[in-house]
Amino acid sequence: MWIDTKTDVEENNRNRASRSQRVMSSLLLCTGDMKHVDKYMHDKQFVLQLVVWGLRGVARVILANNPLSGALILAALFWASPWQGLLGTLGVLASTLTAVIIGQDSAEVQAGLHGFNGMLVSLLMGVFSSAGPWYWWLLLPVCFGSAICVFLFGGLSSVLDRWDLPVSVFPFNITIVLYLLCTGPDNPYFPHHPASPLGPTNHNGTELIAVEVARGILLGVGQIFACGALWPSLLILGAVLLYSPLQAAHALLGSAVGTMTGLSMAVRHESLYSGMSGFNGSLGCMAVGGLFFTFSWRTHLFAIASGQPQPTSIPVTVYTSATWREMK
Repeated sequence: MWIDTKTDVEENNRNRASRSQRVMSSLLLCTGDMKHVDKYMHDKQFVLQLVVWGLRGVARVILANNPLSGALILAALFWASPWQGLLGTLGVLASTLTAVIIGQDSAEVQAGLHGFNGMLVSLLMGVFSSAGPWYWWLLLPVCFGSAICVFLFGGLSSVLDRWDLPVSVFPFNITIVLYLLCTGPDNPYFPHHPASPLGPTNHNGTELIAVEVARGILLGVGQIFACGALWPSLLILGAVLLYSPLQAAHALLGSAVGTMTGLSMAVRHESLYSGMSGFNGSLGCMAVGGLFFTFSWRTHLFAIASGQPQPTSIPVTVYTSATWREMK
């Protein structure tokens, strides 16, 4: 009797351990680059392959290469704003299809390298637009600007490859700045918010809400996709965590460093609370701490330092986005 009971207990323990191993193996299949998905999709229909390439392009914005992470990010964007989600989807598909049509390197297309700039262009066009959501005329510059990014990516690659430098988001920056210069706040078809807030700028008060600052650190990750809602931002952070826990830790750390640096420089409190002071630091910390360098305590310190100067070196497009959000 006692022997039978002991045998049953051992069998139950083995079954639980086996189930735990299966669950862990399933979770591990969803992390990292998910190369097995590419092997599975190799002989599938082009539409299905395009979906995977597009999702990888979405994830590339946060320096990830995981289609499931891209799906979570896209779901977060639709959750925060269906219009922004639609623009982001259209942008990544337009740029990826353009790369396929003009014959860009297939490995780059499959890795999503021709999708993320189009994604960013489309999202920022939606953020800057003063015509409001569901303004269908905006789809024209979204598709055109996303396609232009592919040509800029190819042209810049031939130049920057000589110095072993990545093209990164240069096509996005060039395209969005040219778009803003060519349209303007009073454009009859594609108006956008002015780069500078109207009226005098109010000085900061002496009171600071600590809870809002902590919330702004979380929003700093979401602001990488121009998302200012808390729960969708947490879902985006979860997408980073799925790809790499190290990347997720550096994303939060970089946002915190950027926010604290902005606080020390007395930036406007609205910038701290909305996450606008943290997203540059989040990207810089992820790039240095988990992507371009082998992780060590030296690169970790370098990653922390990379988040500090961001509030003083905000590029033109980020500045206009920040001032528009503060004005709103």
